[in-house]
Amino acid sequence: MRKQPRQARSRTTVDAIVQAGARILGQRGWAGFTTNAVAQAAGVSIGSLYQYFPDKHALIDAIRRQHLDDCLSAVRKPASGKSLRQYVEALVDDMIAVHAENPGLHQVLLDEVLAAEGLRDPHSAFEKAYLGFHASAITHYRGKKTAATADALAGTLVSDILDGVIHNALRRGELASAALRAELVRILMLYLTDVTRR
Repeated sequence: MRKQPRQARSRTTVDAIVQAGARILGQRGWAGFTTNAVAQAAGVSIGSLYQYFPDKHALIDAIRRQHLDDCLSAVRKPASGKSLRQYVEALVDDMIAVHAENPGLHQVLLDEVLAAEGLRDPHSAFEKAYLGFHASAITHYRGKKTAATADALAGTLVSDILDGVIHNALRRGELASAALRAELVRILMLYLTDVTRR
């Protein structure tokens, strides 16, 4: 972003621009995504948009960051107080919900728009936090001291299974499939039940 919004009114303007950008990108794809269309949909002047976003790539990065924040919120929920099955079902349902909210947008983000360099970094702050939450859940369900590297590897595999299945279901238009949801839960349960018994 060109500058950070400080006042409530500025934050409201930026939020409106990002939300409008997400809608336009989901509806029109990368080829139809313009700052003029976003400004009009957000109800702001093009000058107001450029006050915060120097170009459409900066706006795309903000849209992607919002999606990543939503994904973090889905995996951040604590495992304590839930059985392993309850945790897995909630995780799957929450991640499907994040991607089902605007499937057109997420498909464009996956297949049409190159992420900024920092967001492609496998060691980024987002990746560390995202994989860290998965690893923490595994540590919780193991209930015994294990090597942190073992929990981290298992967390990475859970992430890869979850993201891979959901992203490909999104591409095929199958996110709402109850059968797919049930199979994803079953796959994760089979793996995690084995992992947490070791």
